[in-house]
Amino acid sequence: MALREGALRAKLLLCSRTLSKFASFSFARSLSEHVSSQSVTSKPSEIADDHLIYTQEHSALKEALRKLIDQEINPYVDQWEAEGTFPAHKIFKILGNAGFLGVNKPVEYGGLGLDFSYSIAVAEELGNIRCGGIPMAIGVQSDMATPALARFGSDELKKEFLLPSIMGDKVACLGVSEVGAGSDVSSIKTKAVKKGDEYVINGGKMWTTSGTQADWMCLLANTSDGPPHRNKSLICLPMNLPGVHVARKISKMGMWSSDTAEVFFDDVRVPCKNIIGQEGMGFSYQMLQFQEERLWAVANIVTTMDNIIQETINYTRQRRIFKLPVLYHQAVHFRLAELQTEVELLRSLLYRATAMYIKGNDVTKLASMAKLKAGRLARELSDSCLQYWGGMGYTSDVPVSRFYRDCRLLSIGAGADEVMLSIICKYMDTLPKK
Repeated sequence: MALREGALRAKLLLCSRTLSKFASFSFARSLSEHVSSQSVTSKPSEIADDHLIYTQEHSALKEALRKLIDQEINPYVDQWEAEGTFPAHKIFKILGNAGFLGVNKPVEYGGLGLDFSYSIAVAEELGNIRCGGIPMAIGVQSDMATPALARFGSDELKKEFLLPSIMGDKVACLGVSEVGAGSDVSSIKTKAVKKGDEYVINGGKMWTTSGTQADWMCLLANTSDGPPHRNKSLICLPMNLPGVHVARKISKMGMWSSDTAEVFFDDVRVPCKNIIGQEGMGFSYQMLQFQEERLWAVANIVTTMDNIIQETINYTRQRRIFKLPVLYHQAVHFRLAELQTEVELLRSLLYRATAMYIKGNDVTKLASMAKLKAGRLARELSDSCLQYWGGMGYTSDVPVSRFYRDCRLLSIGAGADEVMLSIICKYMDTLPKK
């Protein structure tokens, strides 16, 4: 696990404290009172001093994560894709030891206490994993199942569920979508009925990422018969309780290395103390979680799109047709230039939304715009690039075909394109009046 000689050193602000030299992948856990003055000794930083949201500390974090990805994840991606799952507990423990599962979570619960821009930096770097399934599962763990718990949960709940999730000792999943309620969260049917000091839960959840491996679920359930936006609560649900049934592992078009489950609840009893924050506030809490989830997803796929464009350039430069490299045909290099321009525009929107978010602004509209654009651009980019790979693009042997399968989910998951459009229209005041 130790980095090679000449290891990464940098300074990483953590409140008033700082990180010492990064001698191993667990650098983010090594705090000292003094800032290391030695510069990064690996490849030169691509982060300029006048970057919109990143500093040299972000750069150091990204470079350390890239080393971990190259050594602990990418060598095994093809195997895990073929097997239809990856060892979540093992990988999350490696990431947790290094501090990458809670960069913006409270220090007292194992996090680094940094702002959300560091989570975006991590999400970007995870885009260098050579598949979509593993970054998605990591994102669920770090920025989709835990934000509400970190912000509104009791100290007891945070110690039981948040701390081990940040440290990589427990795998988390998010239970929101159901067979009849995907993007329409207000229509979920799963019920949690209070009986004494317990909730009795019945219902089911669909398309649950990491559902077959998870130790606990951040569950959204109806806890009363009130209005649909005020009758829901988030509950920390241990997955080993009697009555929790993982019905099946779902076979998917893409994201093969990430297990996805259908889960049923049959009179599952959970202590009332397991509720996150206030009863009836679950819908609002989940909407807040969605904003971070959507920005995280955009950051992740922006890096992957950069990589796919570059790999397509490399391939079309050496692949010849009509005595010329494919790349030299104007239709090809012009199209790649257009796509790279679109990626850069999306990146700028992401950074603007992130900068506003860490200052406490509501970025629902911008996050929805970024998510909408990312999903559509990923489909457009993957289709165009795959075309330039010709027959090779239609095989499962190249990254572009894997990206073509994986990226299709972005226009569906975490709110479909049509839901993003409705949110944007709401902020534009163009929705028809009821």
